[in-house]
Formats: sequence, C-alpha cells, structure tokens
Amino acid sequence: MKRWPFFLFVFAIILLLGACSDAEETEISTEDADANTTTNALEESTESTDGQQSVGETATAELTNGSGEKIGTAELQQTDKGVLIRLQASDLTPGTHGFHIHETGKCEAPDFESAGGHFNPTDASHGFNHEEGPHAGDLPNIEVAEDGRVQEEVTAEHVTLEGGKNNSLFGSAGTAFVIHEKADDNQSQPSGNAGARIACGVISE
Repeated sequence: MKRWPFFLFVFAIILLLGACSDAEETEISTEDADANTTTNALEESTESTDGQQSVGETATAELTNGSGEKIGTAELQQTDKGVLIRLQASDLTPGTHGFHIHETGKCEAPDFESAGGHFNPTDASHGFNHEEGPHAGDLPNIEVAEDGRVQEEVTAEHVTLEGGKNNSLFGSAGTAFVIHEKADDNQSQPSGNAGARIACGVISE
C-alpha cells in the first residue's frame, strides 16, 4: 500500500511530459502556418491587378511641368507581359492627353524638345491604328479628371527594363515620359497630332 503514492507520482510525470510534447508540436505547427501565410502574401504582392507577375527590375520617373514644378510620378515594374507603368499626376488640364515614352532622357523646360521623338528602336510607324505601328514608346491616352488629377495603370508591351537589349529603356541616351496637351489620334505621323509637350519625366533606375 505504501508504494501507490510513488507510482502515482511517476504516472503524473509521464502525463506532464506528454502534455509538453503536444504543446511544442502545436507551436511548431502554428509557426509553419504563419510562415506559409507570409510567403503567400509576398507572392501576391508581386502580382499586379491584371495578373502580371513581376520579375525584378524597377524604375521611376518624376514628372515636371513647363515651369519646372513637380506634378507627379510614374513607377515602372518589369513583368512577364512587359513594363507595367503606374502614373499619378495632378495640376493638369482636364480631358484626354497623349502619353508617350521618348527616346532621350532629358527634360529641359519649358518645351521638353530635349526628350527627342518617340522611343522607336524598330523604326515602326506611329500609332496603334497604323498598319505599320506602333512605336515601342506609344502608350494609350490618359484621362485627366475635372480636378486636374490622373491615376492610370498601363503595360508597355514593346519595351523592357532589362539592360543590353535593343528595346531597353536604359540605353545610352536614356528615355523619358512626355504628356502632351491634346489627345493622340493613334495614326498621324510622327506623334499623333497630340500638340505641345506639357510635362516630362526622365526614367531612372
């Protein structure tokens, strides 16, 4: 009869060790779940709103107007479908405006002629509606709201942020974004009859 307390003590020790082991397994399982959640969140963050997968290279451009005032930014991301461009700008005239990538990375106010013509490494004709177009730097028109603001997301399928390629935006002369005063008709040569250049931003790594 005197041995029962000792056996009960040993049995209690065994139960305690088993409970600790279960707690450790639960903690490890929770950590694994958290790690998976973090990984999934990172994977989702590399995907754009239309399902494009980013592949690493990025760039930016600060847009200024003819008075040299900063009016917006453009963020660029290399994806599996081209270069994704996220544009945000303000203090623009409401309405439709031409928006292009130009062949020289210089934005000298007030007319921004220093940016040269459209980026066109394949010597194509201008415009999405031209049978021999478009230029690699041709982009869809942007729509500026009544408050002078614009927020657009567009993919430039014919350019890349990868260096050493013919259609790279980081060639020896560099490149720049230009916003025009009027809409691009997507056919007239050489720049869609889009009028004066009202904003410009050098594309930088």
